[in-house]
Amino acid sequence: MRPGELTHAGLSGPVLPTGRGEFSDGVLRALRGHPERESPLPSDGAVGRADPYGEDLHLALYLCYELHYRGFRGVDPAWEWHPALLGLRAALERRFLDALRRDTEDRPHGADEAFDQILVEPLHGTGLSYFLRDEGELWHLREYAAQRSLYHLKEADPHAWVIPRLRGRAKAAMVAVEFDEYGGGDADRMHSRLFADLMTDLGLDTTYGRYVDAATAEMLANVNLMSMFGLHRALRGALVGHFAAVEVTSSPASRRLAEAMRRADAGEAAVHFYAEHVEADAVHEQVVRREVVGGLLEDEPWLEADIAFGVAATDLLDARIGERTLAAWQDGRSSLRTPL
Repeated sequence: MRPGELTHAGLSGPVLPTGRGEFSDGVLRALRGHPERESPLPSDGAVGRADPYGEDLHLALYLCYELHYRGFRGVDPAWEWHPALLGLRAALERRFLDALRRDTEDRPHGADEAFDQILVEPLHGTGLSYFLRDEGELWHLREYAAQRSLYHLKEADPHAWVIPRLRGRAKAAMVAVEFDEYGGGDADRMHSRLFADLMTDLGLDTTYGRYVDAATAEMLANVNLMSMFGLHRALRGALVGHFAAVEVTSSPASRRLAEAMRRADAGEAAVHFYAEHVEADAVHEQVVRREVVGGLLEDEPWLEADIAFGVAATDLLDARIGERTLAAWQDGRSSLRTPL
C-alpha cells in the first residue's frame, strides 16, 4: 500500500501545534506535505548547536514521537517510519541524551543508592506538590493539569513499549502494574480517563494534545524522556528506572495534590484522580521495586547503571519543571507559554 492510499488514517488525532524554531518548524513543514515529496528537513549536523533542553528541540522531538502514538490530523501516517525524519530524530535524541548523561554523571550508579536519593521526604518540602497543597489557587491547579495532560491523557502508553523487551518476573510484574493503569480492563477506570474527568472538573478542554502550544520546554522534555526510553530497546533499563522513580514518588505527591484539590474545591473527579493514585501507587511501588527492577537485575545485572540513570534523569527533569513553574507562580505570572 502506497503512503497516499492510507486515506482515513490522517483524519483523526490532534491538530499540529505551532513551531518554535528551526527544527520544529522544519518538521512541521515536512509533516504538512506528502512523504514522497517532502520539504527538506533541517540537517543533522545543525543539531549540535541546539539547546538540548530547549523549546525548539523538544517540540521537534515531541512531533516525531507522537507519530508513534495517535499521529496528527491531516498528516500521512507513512511519516512514522520515514528514513529522513528518523535520521533527524536520532540526532535530536543524541543531543538530549548526551546532555542528560553529562548532567547526571555525579548521581549514584547503583539502583539502591539511586532510589534512596529520591525516597527522602523533606520535613518542609518546597516542590510543586507542596506549593499546591499549601498555597495553590484554582488557577495554579488548572495550569498544572493543563501541562500534565500531555502525559496523563496517554498515561501508561510510553511505558508499555518496554513490555516486549522484558522477560520472566520483570515482564509479568510490569504487565500487572500496567493493567491497573489501564483500569483493570474497565475503560471508565483507565487513569487517562480519570484525568480527563479531572480536567472537566477544572474547566479544561480534554482534547488530546490540546495544550501542547501552552506547554513549556521542561514539560515537553519530561514527556519526551519516557518516549525516548520506551522506543529504544537499548534504553530498556533506563525506562524501568524512570518508571520505578515515578511509582516510588507518586503516592506521597498524590496525597498532597488530592489535598490541594479538596482545599480549592476543585471537584469530586479532581480529588478522585489523585486519591486513586495514593492507594494504587503505594502498591505499585513495592511491585516495581521488588519484581520489575529486581527481576530485570536478576536477568540482566549489567543494566543496573542504566536503571540508576533512568532514576536520575527523571529526577533532574522533574526538578526543572518545578523550578520554572514555581518561579513564575511566585512572581504572580502564568507558568505556561500562553496563559489559559
